[in-house]
Amino acid sequence: MLIKEHTRQYNYVLLAENAYINNNKEKSIEFYKKALQFRGNMVDNIAILYNIAQIYDEIDNMLKSLETYEEITKLDSSEAGAYYGMAMIYEKMGDKDRALEYYHKAISLDKYYDRAYYYAANIFDEKGDKNKALEYYYKVIEIVPNDYITYNNLGSIYEELGEYDKAYTMIEKSLNIEPDYYKALFNMGVVYKALGDNDKALEYYFKSIDINPQHSYSYLNISAIYIEQKRFEDTVELLTEGINNNPQAHDLYYNRACCYSILNNEEKALEDLKKAVMLLPEIVESIRVDKDFENLRGKGEFIKIIE
Repeated sequence: MLIKEHTRQYNYVLLAENAYINNNKEKSIEFYKKALQFRGNMVDNIAILYNIAQIYDEIDNMLKSLETYEEITKLDSSEAGAYYGMAMIYEKMGDKDRALEYYHKAISLDKYYDRAYYYAANIFDEKGDKNKALEYYYKVIEIVPNDYITYNNLGSIYEELGEYDKAYTMIEKSLNIEPDYYKALFNMGVVYKALGDNDKALEYYFKSIDINPQHSYSYLNISAIYIEQKRFEDTVELLTEGINNNPQAHDLYYNRACCYSILNNEEKALEDLKKAVMLLPEIVESIRVDKDFENLRGKGEFIKIIE
């Protein structure tokens, strides 16, 4: 009887997996739930519940996903992965405090749970607790020494804190592990800019673009250097490329509008300002006080934009 029950459960698991492969996720959940109706061991049942919880997450049914992770903890309260899953859901729901609570619960059950440390560090960083973020990122490095993303994140925090030597060291470690990581290339550009070396900053920003032209901040930071150097026509050319690759990047339209205004191309400046405001309405506050638009202030179209 037990063998028959287990076989039936396995058959429904196969049906669930096939439904998932065919992108019928709701049907997949139905089959997994059907599988749970047949007697199986606790390990198998927990594995099925993990699959259900993850699929609920994928179809944005966060509450059902949470409920399913809670079911796992009722079967086995030592399942660190279930608490981690709950933390991820709470983070997606915007409840960072609850997310931290559950990341810590996962860590308390598994002191080597590197992803729990990593995502907890991200939250600490977002909340402005840089010291705690650093502590948790370093814990990730202890567990996963070749985590180039974490090295880059450490470098980014040190850059924000103005500790450029430490920032350089961490970002360099990231690039030694993964030379083509575009965020580390970008952040190395940020560090060089902060150190006053515009040429090296530009070199790294362009390297970042070569890897990922959809990272709009690389174009933005290059444009800032070009504008400082009064290379307005070069800036327009660069930002046009950036906009082609990142059509929703409001700040690229804004900076190009600045350059068009300085170059007395009022029509194109106004077009870009309209686009920037459409993408980010609150940017109008910057437009109102930006001296680069002095020559537009008497224009009716400009007044309409800032009203």
